[in-house]
Amino acid sequence: MTTYDDRASLADLTSTAERVRRSVESVIEGKPEVVRIALTVLLAEGHLLIEDVPGVGKTMLAKTLAKSIDCSVQRIQFTPDLLPSDITGVSIYDQQRREFEFKPGAIFAQIVIGDEINRASPKTQSALLESMEERQVTTDGQTYELPSPFMVVATQNPVEMEGTYPLPEAQRDRFMARVSVGYPSPAAELQMLDVHGGLSPLDDLQAVAHAHDILKLIEAVREVYVAEPVRRYIVDLVTATRTHADLRLGASPRATLHLLRAVKASAALSGRDYVLPDDVQALAAPVLAHRLLPTAQAQLNRRTAEQVVADILARTPVPAAHPQAGQPQAGSLHSGPAHNGQPHPLHPQAGQPQPGVRGY
Repeated sequence: MTTYDDRASLADLTSTAERVRRSVESVIEGKPEVVRIALTVLLAEGHLLIEDVPGVGKTMLAKTLAKSIDCSVQRIQFTPDLLPSDITGVSIYDQQRREFEFKPGAIFAQIVIGDEINRASPKTQSALLESMEERQVTTDGQTYELPSPFMVVATQNPVEMEGTYPLPEAQRDRFMARVSVGYPSPAAELQMLDVHGGLSPLDDLQAVAHAHDILKLIEAVREVYVAEPVRRYIVDLVTATRTHADLRLGASPRATLHLLRAVKASAALSGRDYVLPDDVQALAAPVLAHRLLPTAQAQLNRRTAEQVVADILARTPVPAAHPQAGQPQAGSLHSGPAHNGQPHPLHPQAGQPQPGVRGY
């Protein structure tokens, strides 16, 4: 088990993540929060859903991330006539060898870009279920492991646009987070014209990390410490979605696990080996909102899932820095050590069981 004496390795790994972030932001202008969430999901071993109107850079974000980390990449253009076997693969009979040979589908890549996923039928969308959750494909009684790291980055247009199919609840629940790219600011759009007005921005993009670097980062994220009050805070937030008056479907236990993994990745990206309530608050909406179904009355009142999550955050008590320290709430917590050279109260060395050992 990794100890907290190994701080240098965490610093080295976060510098790798910083290089990837800068590479992606060199193409995706003016959207640092979207890029950070994409990196967070990658390091948390999750999958990302990007939802927005056409032309704002959804597919470009996915391609830029894949090219920056030098992983194998496949792109699936979802259309109404796309078949599940086009995604997972198919067994073809070899007449010379007199046996079936499996031809892998587009899902067999480290980064899989599902472009306009809500243009395909629900049957085809569901072909991703096993792959996203278990990181394997089963066909004709045979199971095939997917490469590692493995991440699905799916894009979709808003449901109110013609020719789309809403993602099934089970499919949405597999995505760790949902983000909206949004329109760039006028300044960022002007810079985009100056920098990328001629060639494709991907033409000159070079990989700044490799698959083995990402695997090391993922391993470091797994070891980030989460104190008991923060874990309880995560559970309280998810539980509140199941009893909220404006929701007919709350978040699942999978959402609890996804939020835990996401906040650990966020802490690592911030150079910390422990999680703060601030990390939970920042990621609650991206991780939870797309799983929630508002009631009919809430929809009539134009209440969005993001607004419900904000309401739950406002109502749920935030854990103090330490149960007996009388510290201020999460909004004033700092990432660094506490005063007088003492560890931060949520750091495992600050009175937690088994000091010096990082784990969950």
